[in-house]
Amino acid sequence: MDIDVGSDRRQRRESLFTRMVMAFAHGDLAALEEGVRSDVELTLRGSSWLAGKYRGYVEFGQYAAGAKLVLWAANRQLSYLHAGDEKFTTTNLFVVTDAGVLVADGQGDPAATKGLVDAIARVTPKPIKYVVICSDHGDHTGGNASFPPAVTYLVHPTSKAILERQAASGRGAAGWTLPADAVVVPEKKAITLGSEDLQVIFLGRAHTGGDLSVYLPRQKILFMSEIFLNRVFPAMRSAYPSDWLRTLTRAEQMDVRIYVPGHGFTEQAAVSNEELRAYHKALDAVVAEATRLYKAGVPVDNAIKQADFGEYASWTLAKSQGPIAIRKVYEELSGALK
Repeated sequence: MDIDVGSDRRQRRESLFTRMVMAFAHGDLAALEEGVRSDVELTLRGSSWLAGKYRGYVEFGQYAAGAKLVLWAANRQLSYLHAGDEKFTTTNLFVVTDAGVLVADGQGDPAATKGLVDAIARVTPKPIKYVVICSDHGDHTGGNASFPPAVTYLVHPTSKAILERQAASGRGAAGWTLPADAVVVPEKKAITLGSEDLQVIFLGRAHTGGDLSVYLPRQKILFMSEIFLNRVFPAMRSAYPSDWLRTLTRAEQMDVRIYVPGHGFTEQAAVSNEELRAYHKALDAVVAEATRLYKAGVPVDNAIKQADFGEYASWTLAKSQGPIAIRKVYEELSGALK
């Protein structure tokens, strides 16, 4: 399948995914595995019938059990996506080397993460050596019990504290607690796994207080987890709005060809930078609108009703996340957010 990397990204996506959905529905795995023969290949794998259909910029209908969407980047770096109840993808990266596998983020429940582990096993017999907790949120950690017990976890100290508090209060991931030997990454951790040099880095607070990224310098791939929500409205339940903007700037200044988001579509290199900038622009617009209302003295409940997010009001999750974003920016501007 060829893909037109032009200015009309929506038309391009819909054309590609329509073809993939049709190929999957008709069992044409050869067409799926042909993928995109350039910077990123997309292959849809699995033996079950597709229960839904493509739903817009980044949304998919639910898959029947067993359906897998895999984005295959150069040199066997892969992102595993699973369409859950919220109708958007949750993305993982796993890096296959001759000495083992590094995984960035899990899924939201044990069954979904087992699907990720099974997908890795179909690609390589090598063991999973590392799991990087890039986001401490439940949709990325809730299935961690399905990872092999011997893996080494890497986590930011802020996320470590949050996960430990959740476990102590009984609100943690089912059947899993962060091991005592987890490696804490306050700023940066270099890992050599087989012939691959990898970096686990903290670019700054963003969607959470402990967002980590995984950088592959040779391939120039940056897995950003929830720092980057491609075409998904900025979700700010536990965010730091101004820091988030600065963190995106740091990511944009890195030597990267492909930015992999924590939710949403993973782009080809030709438009990857463009989409990250589009998300940066969206976050800036949301913060600016909330700031305008705050400075005008509009009470927060009224601001939620008056907020005009323009084109971003149509983005996935805007209806639920718009009010949360207004409240979070108000919290920051009032000095209550520390």
